[in-house]
Amino acid sequence: MNIKKYILTLGKQALLSSNKSGTYSSSQKNNTLRSISRNIKSDTKKILDANKIDLVNAKQKGIKDSMVDRLILNKERIDSMRDGLKKIISIPDTLYRTSKPTKQKNGIYISQMRVPLGVIGMIYESRPNVTIDAAGLCIKSGNSVILRGGSESINSNKVLMRCIKKALQDNGIDPYAVQLIDTIDRNAIDHLLSMNEYIDVIIPRGGKSLIEKVMSASKIPMIKHLDGNCHVYIDNKANLEMAFQISVNSKMQRYGVCNAMETLLVHKSFSKKCLRKILDAYSENNVEIRGCRNIKKLYSAAKLAEEKDWGEEYLSPIISIKIVESLDEAITHITKYGSLHTDAIVSDDKDSINQFKRLVNSSSVMINTSTRFADGYEYGLGAEIGISTDKLHARGPVGLDGLTNLKYIVTSKGKVRS
Repeated sequence: MNIKKYILTLGKQALLSSNKSGTYSSSQKNNTLRSISRNIKSDTKKILDANKIDLVNAKQKGIKDSMVDRLILNKERIDSMRDGLKKIISIPDTLYRTSKPTKQKNGIYISQMRVPLGVIGMIYESRPNVTIDAAGLCIKSGNSVILRGGSESINSNKVLMRCIKKALQDNGIDPYAVQLIDTIDRNAIDHLLSMNEYIDVIIPRGGKSLIEKVMSASKIPMIKHLDGNCHVYIDNKANLEMAFQISVNSKMQRYGVCNAMETLLVHKSFSKKCLRKILDAYSENNVEIRGCRNIKKLYSAAKLAEEKDWGEEYLSPIISIKIVESLDEAITHITKYGSLHTDAIVSDDKDSINQFKRLVNSSSVMINTSTRFADGYEYGLGAEIGISTDKLHARGPVGLDGLTNLKYIVTSKGKVRS
């Protein structure tokens, strides 16, 4: 196979397909998503069988546990994919809607219309559910998408893609609106990243090494996040039970995800009894504790943290913990070591909460809430095509609105500028 020619063909087909997005009605797009959901249900056994092959191959290749966890499909995760499609269907379609015109002094009327970004290039690792999430969001938002999943999930993705293709065909939507790069040749990514004539935005979703590779090679604008070094800060005026539950859930509900807490910051005046309870919960669940000297004094089972631990995204049962002198020190720490992803405060003090909200510039700031809620599905977006920590265009979980933009519509009765 000539990889360069193959990827170029996908790009041309995607561009032509994206030009037809304005011809599809909301009901046509929603019916397509319903068809995908039905196809997934009827092909569940085929999907699970393909996923088993991927899992066997992944384990033979020695892929790390966090990636294997993301690769696994089971009935619960398949149901979650279908629930995501259902939620996307329920979200009002704002595409091609125009705001109320405003008359200017010069006599012209100004409004704005929401439009698709165009062609999306999606590069991701492990998670087969991204194939469905990305397809659903792009269909509903009027974008064409080229999907490039990891080699470890190729069999799962091919079966899921057949569910998508059949739905597109059955509902009269261009079959090239969603395309899967079905080769595991790594050169495919390099060619994809050079196609700025055909692709409008690249969205990488995976580990740091993948995203760094894409950042260094891409000629195309990106929506991305590099790290998920998420923090929970427990204030001196935190509710004890709330602090315990949020600290445990943020870290241990699931380890290998970007919104899992990696660093716990605790005010020096916070209850030492409650802090020991939190530390015991970690130890009892085999979470390795790497703490500052004060944590080490308080809890002998903890290892002494090194400087590199404060900036680490572990994606595993390891946590770094630091006792801080004040809220200001906690914010300074997050600013220095954080990744602008998700950071939380546990506090009953309104002034502390307000200061944290204003000065922590992460894409999601959680107030008395687990970091694990930083997710498109949990935010009511149906699904997410990724999480952005960039400061332009879209921030946080990227759903339908994040895959669209605005253009100006200018109207008059023959006005000319003097």
